[in-house]
Amino acid sequence: MAGTKEIKNRIESVKDTKKITNAMYLIASTKLRKAKSGLESTRPYFEALQGEIKRIFRTASDVDSRYFYPPEGAPPLNGTYGCLVITADKGLAGAYNQNVIKEAQRMLRDHPDTKLFVVGEYGRHFFAQHNIPIERSFLYTAQNPTMDRAREICAILLDGFDRGELEKIFVIYTDMENSLTSSAHCTRILPFHRASFVTTTVEKAVTEPFEFLPSIEAVLDNIMESYISGFIYSALIDSFCSEQNARMTAMDAANRNAEKLLGELSLQYNRVRQAAITQEITEVSAGAKAQRRKHRKEA
Repeated sequence: MAGTKEIKNRIESVKDTKKITNAMYLIASTKLRKAKSGLESTRPYFEALQGEIKRIFRTASDVDSRYFYPPEGAPPLNGTYGCLVITADKGLAGAYNQNVIKEAQRMLRDHPDTKLFVVGEYGRHFFAQHNIPIERSFLYTAQNPTMDRAREICAILLDGFDRGELEKIFVIYTDMENSLTSSAHCTRILPFHRASFVTTTVEKAVTEPFEFLPSIEAVLDNIMESYISGFIYSALIDSFCSEQNARMTAMDAANRNAEKLLGELSLQYNRVRQAAITQEITEVSAGAKAQRRKHRKEA
């Protein structure tokens, strides 16, 4: 059995670790609130873009755009796919990164001709370690996503799509469904189905036709570039929020485990200390008895 000194050292070590995990919990909580605030402040703009796209299809249902399937249906597209994979820069976030990697591996199994575009050091390290080729690795951090980064990613993906190098584009990210749960999703962002912009909202009838300059196709293509950038930005923010939420959950579990371990170590320390005191008392008592016997013999 370990002595009191070893147990005291273990208790101090657990306490130091608990300070670190508690600090990480507080930092993740602060980052989560900040990121959610940023997402909420930009959401109305992209909702307005979606409304304008819907208005264009109401005005001219037969409008042609390279970003949409034809009105009559979705033809099979079996060429090269592009997939944006959003991971974190580090671990200590439960199964957050592993869930994203599993979705990426599933997509590679289902469609081997897929080019990966990776955000996050964890994903870059994983794919390099497993000799999985990466088409483009965005070297900036996954922390604190910005609209400028989303536009840069969008421009690269759209360039491949416009040049015919990519038939479809997907995004694998983690969506924080509520404050308690989150899950990794694989979502196709190009080409869109027109039904994605059909809502049940009742709107006023159009009394005067809208005029689009230079053309309705040019206006739609311009809006779609902004909309796709917004979707990617939303995916970056959602992933960042999910990462911080997962880290909070992991650190909270670590704190509770530390409290449990400290309780067990304190109990073990008290037992060892009590045993040592009992042993000392027994030894003193035995010594006193021996002294008394000695005095009696001498008397």
